[in-house]
Amino acid sequence: MAGILIIATGNSSARKFAMAASILTFLVSLPLYFGFDTSTAAMQFTENVAWLPSFDVNYAIGVDGISMPLIILTTMINVIVVISAWEVIKDRPAVYLGAFSIMTGLMIGVFSSLDAILFYVFFEATLIPMFLIIGIWGGPKRVYATVKFFLYTFLGSVMMLIAIIYMYVEGGSFSVLDLHALALNEQQQFWIFLAFLAAFAVKIPMWPVHTWLPDAHVEAPTAGSAVLAAIMLKMGGYGFLRFSLPIAPDASAGMDTFMIVISLIAVVYIGFVALAQRDMKKLIAYSSISHMGFVTLGIFVAFQLIAKDDMSGVALGIEGAIIQMISHGFISAAMFLCVGVMYDRVHSREIADYGGVINTMPIFAAFMVFFAMANAGLPGTSGFVGEFMVILASFKANFWIAFLAASTLILGAAYTLWMVKRVIMGPVGNDKVAALTDINTREFWMLGLLAIFVLLIGVWPNVIGNVMHASVDNLVQQISTTKY
Repeated sequence: MAGILIIATGNSSARKFAMAASILTFLVSLPLYFGFDTSTAAMQFTENVAWLPSFDVNYAIGVDGISMPLIILTTMINVIVVISAWEVIKDRPAVYLGAFSIMTGLMIGVFSSLDAILFYVFFEATLIPMFLIIGIWGGPKRVYATVKFFLYTFLGSVMMLIAIIYMYVEGGSFSVLDLHALALNEQQQFWIFLAFLAAFAVKIPMWPVHTWLPDAHVEAPTAGSAVLAAIMLKMGGYGFLRFSLPIAPDASAGMDTFMIVISLIAVVYIGFVALAQRDMKKLIAYSSISHMGFVTLGIFVAFQLIAKDDMSGVALGIEGAIIQMISHGFISAAMFLCVGVMYDRVHSREIADYGGVINTMPIFAAFMVFFAMANAGLPGTSGFVGEFMVILASFKANFWIAFLAASTLILGAAYTLWMVKRVIMGPVGNDKVAALTDINTREFWMLGLLAIFVLLIGVWPNVIGNVMHASVDNLVQQISTTKY
């Protein structure tokens, strides 16, 4: 509703209205955290209203310890998006900010849906505003990027819809919690798992269906890249936790080796690909794919730990994956926004066009180096916590899995520090860098807020860890018991 009102207010008042709406949305979401009962795995703040009664589809929403942190992340990033676009977007700012507000509402719907059809509607509807954002305000190859982005994500989601309808025929309900309890044999679980994999693997994105993401990031406006990396990729990881694992635990266990292998390919191979990039946005895009590999690794290494009857390790891997999603949301958004700050001044994303930025933009350089260190997994930042938990869980499962996963500590530092060295450090590279001015108050608050959250999670991971324990323990119980 707020997005439609922002568009209706017109360009003159859109920024102020969007800022007020985004802050209000964030404040309204905070009671989900402060009023959350950490002692139960039951869905909280639930609402259930008949939506399409003739099709047995309900507007059913609620949150648990897995979905609630992602909703807070979504509302927080929306505030940052409005701040980032305040002075930068001159062309139709009302439509631009309205599209982001609408997309925020849709992504909250994804994380809170307790009806499978409602989830599918929200999951697919997020494509529309992002399609428009890239297609209208994107770069010179925006049409190619938007079509590729739409086709990849839409085709995978169609398979998910088929699986949802099949399960309704089998169980007579679209309720997500009812689907969790649906008794499916091994063959049924296998095909349902593949259907969900088609949707969620593309969204994360996992190797080898990742090729749409660098193109989308490069052509998207800065805020579009931030939201795409910070929130939209998390919809895939959340889908595995909410649908694939509890509905098809036996198939998930049977496919764990395959999922671990392609997760490790993303962590290692894509890390080397990031090393070869000359465009800062592409480097960060490939870095996102590599870091999201930790999410799926943490989720599916859990099944190898179940086989060893190490339930504490199972919870460690899954919680590490969730914390990695939250952490990556803040860090990736910050990295893309840092590139946007420089692009607004120099109008280039090429690493070779910079050098010595620290000499002319010392405050910005401090932020850039801090976020780069967090991206490399520096202890004391949120980037370390999730990766360490997943590596530790992997070590409990298999030394070589942990060894390959830990290679990101070298690769991540290599491509991140290489970029920082070429862009930030050293003498002033050229006249354009010499003419740069440091960040203004708007940009300081934009980056400062993200830095606070990166530090907060880094030094106090239980700020989100405590709320997810009960829900993760319940999920572990679900996936450790066969359904047939």
